[in-house]
Amino acid sequence: MRAEEGKQAPEFTLPNQNGEQVNLSDFRGEHVVLYFYPKDMTPGCTNEACDFRDNKEKFSDLDAVIVGISPDPVESHQKFIDKHDLPFMLLADEDHQVAADYGVWDGGIERSTFIIDKEGNLQKTFRNVKVDGHVEEALSFLREAS
Repeated sequence: MRAEEGKQAPEFTLPNQNGEQVNLSDFRGEHVVLYFYPKDMTPGCTNEACDFRDNKEKFSDLDAVIVGISPDPVESHQKFIDKHDLPFMLLADEDHQVAADYGVWDGGIERSTFIIDKEGNLQKTFRNVKVDGHVEEALSFLREAS
């Protein structure tokens, strides 16, 4: 299944930074801000993760959880979270299958964010994201959609 606005978001199961299996359906009843990023500890990805971190409370106020996905392994995600005090989970998509299902894998990750509603439907897609201003753009969409 391919990610398409207005349709059910593709279901997945991936390990988080603690090695626990996480399903997209675990978040039913909350908005999900699902963001795909290329690599832990790189400047752009660190800035994006820290922007999400610094705005986590605003997302929580809108009943939204933040979930990051990259091809990095679980251990790398744990180090990234520890180093930057990230208060949300990062999922390891080492075989790129979920990235492919969401149409963001082309030999590398296309920095993208998907906003999924409380019923699991894909509400909004942001592709080829520029880090500066993106978190505010996602928040604005959620505020208007609420």
